[in-house]
Amino acid sequence: MSSITIRSLRELEQYEGQELGLSGYHTITQEQITRFAEATLDHQWIHLDAERAQAESPFGGTIAHGYLTVALLPYLWTQIVHIENLKMQVNYEIESLRFNQAVLVNSDVRLRARLLSVKDLRGIAKARIEVALEIRDAKKSAYTGVITFLYHFL
Repeated sequence: MSSITIRSLRELEQYEGQELGLSGYHTITQEQITRFAEATLDHQWIHLDAERAQAESPFGGTIAHGYLTVALLPYLWTQIVHIENLKMQVNYEIESLRFNQAVLVNSDVRLRARLLSVKDLRGIAKARIEVALEIRDAKKSAYTGVITFLYHFL
């Protein structure tokens, strides 16, 4: 895993249409799932009750919240691309996000990213990025979609 360093809108444009790489793996633990449940007030048993999830759910154990896996996007993205000379980054849009497979507790996930397009909005870079959250040793990704960040460079 190596990250790309981008220092300007022009440098970002050079990667348009390219696969940018993979993040490192991140293990989703029960503690992280529980803390996310507390933060979001989503206490559904499939996330928190290991005994019941093992007995009753089709997954055979607890699973991460879908939105927990989405919330990992900025953390995993910064392992792929390091942006310098930045005043601000804004999460702008998520397009056609599709959850393909549940992420079981203690699964390792990583982000795969491809820069679809870069648009210059009067000096602000609008970057559309195709993403897939891969699960180690799984055939299907946890989700796929397109995210858009706005980069306000110095």
